[in-house]
Amino acid sequence: MTDEDEKCERAPAGDSPPPSSDEVFKKVIENVLELLTSKRDRNAASAVCRSWYDTDARTRRDLFIGNCYAVSPDRVVERFKSIKSIVLKGKPRFADFNLVPYGWGANFTPWVKTLGDAYQNLESISLKRMVITDENLMSIADNFPLFKDLSLVCCEGFSTLGLAVIAERCRHLRVLDLIEDDLEDEVDEAVDWISKFPETTTTLESLVFDCVGNQFDIDALKGLVARSPSLQRLRVNQHVTLEQLHQLMVLAPQITNLGTGAFRSETGSMVADPNLNLVSAFASSKSLNSLSGFREIEPEHLPAIYPVCANLISLNISYANLTADQLNPVIRQCHNLQTFWVLDTVGDEGLQSVAETCHDLRELRVFPLDPTEDSESSVSDIGLQSISEGCHKLQKILYFCQRMTNAAVITLSNNCPNLVVFRLCIMGLHQPDRITGEPMDEGFGAIVMNCKKLTRLSVSGLLTDKAFEYIGRYGKLIRTLSVAFAGDSDLGLRYVLEGCIRLQKLEIRDCPFGDSALISGLPLYYNMRFLWMSSCNLSMRGCREVAQSKPNLVVEVIKDGDMEDEGEEETVVERLYMYRSLAGPRTDAPPFVKIL
Repeated sequence: MTDEDEKCERAPAGDSPPPSSDEVFKKVIENVLELLTSKRDRNAASAVCRSWYDTDARTRRDLFIGNCYAVSPDRVVERFKSIKSIVLKGKPRFADFNLVPYGWGANFTPWVKTLGDAYQNLESISLKRMVITDENLMSIADNFPLFKDLSLVCCEGFSTLGLAVIAERCRHLRVLDLIEDDLEDEVDEAVDWISKFPETTTTLESLVFDCVGNQFDIDALKGLVARSPSLQRLRVNQHVTLEQLHQLMVLAPQITNLGTGAFRSETGSMVADPNLNLVSAFASSKSLNSLSGFREIEPEHLPAIYPVCANLISLNISYANLTADQLNPVIRQCHNLQTFWVLDTVGDEGLQSVAETCHDLRELRVFPLDPTEDSESSVSDIGLQSISEGCHKLQKILYFCQRMTNAAVITLSNNCPNLVVFRLCIMGLHQPDRITGEPMDEGFGAIVMNCKKLTRLSVSGLLTDKAFEYIGRYGKLIRTLSVAFAGDSDLGLRYVLEGCIRLQKLEIRDCPFGDSALISGLPLYYNMRFLWMSSCNLSMRGCREVAQSKPNLVVEVIKDGDMEDEGEEETVVERLYMYRSLAGPRTDAPPFVKIL
């Protein structure tokens, strides 16, 4: 064989020409973008040039839409061809505080119709503050044969009938998480949806339904857990007793995240039932590292969780009315805890135990047992200062209290410089430093000056414009800011709008800010996701001026009743919701919403 014959022997038949430089570059960009998992990085990359924009549209698999009215479903499917996962948010966050009237919108119906026609390979849907009906759930089950994950957070409009369809028809289901949802079942109309899961081995990895108040067949749940070997997270509702929880734990020792609506025994005493060995079940759960729930709790059963306390990295008992004396034996054993949610009934004494024990704590949330202004909270600046002295790795804190001092907040800013989220909610109107009587300006000023990574801030208490001057000057990374019952004049809001250049979400209620402050933010609004203002000093004239100056912004004026076509420009605006949108004004606005 000659050299030429050897070359012909090794050359593949029908050898094609080498790829062009454009094709190589295109493939390189695809490979680069595939490595970007952050939605923020993806968005930035798509803005580089037309080629990157097209490549992103072709290769993006996960889509996040922070406002369901910011873009139309048709535009989404026109641009992105291969989406497998979508996260969609609806109502403004202040809907959680009943400031958004019922029937405002955020319906999933137009989305599910369009997605069903375009994305046959869609696997995951996550909705927050959306209205989703049983018919929508049926469409999900029928249109997406590979569907795997459904997460509904603070959603409404559906019932156990829709859940039964998902359980029965979605044969590849991995995740069904129902969190703080409002189901529309009547007691006598509820469907035993747990019984609808297939009787064969399932692929379930997460099942959360502690917000579903209806009873169900506990034997069906035990059978489902037994034939779900991949189940890692299980959170059940208040109808599961300790005896039944024990049985579930025995069936699924691999669970890492366990939640229970109730922590009480049918017999009223663990000793009374010799078959109940919950302590042994917890001791055998070697993988368990997260506990949550406890909406109904009998404190005498808390020792049952002692065997897993040393392994816990997350403990959420924010529904359990427990005192420091009841909680301290648990806290003292949680040396590896990183996330802790609790009611303010824990008191300053309980937080001191947390500070002394949980040195690896990264997130703390202290909720009020009674959120009314007249309630008496048992946590104060003393507890906050203790946390700051013992938990130097703290990154996120939400703290409800009625008494606070600048000194405690300043100490926190010095001891916990890695704070990313600081949400201090001083209940009661215009509460000053409880010792000096001074405004809380210096405390919040220290937070934005010393915590260089801060991206989310909630302020409260007696605050003057000086606090907002600090925020505007030093809060350069803040993306979410919530303000209530604070400020002196328009100047305070102007400081924020002119200084917080990365601001994405701004929520304001019951503040003296008016038209001048609103108009001062015109250069920033196109870069923001939304602005919410309620019970401020806005007029229809000021809102119209913004709407006319920024035609790509949707400016909604919201009333409690039907909106009258008033011509007076000085009419007081009760609630303003303003957001950027590529789709223009929505077509499903109810009568109490006027789009300017």
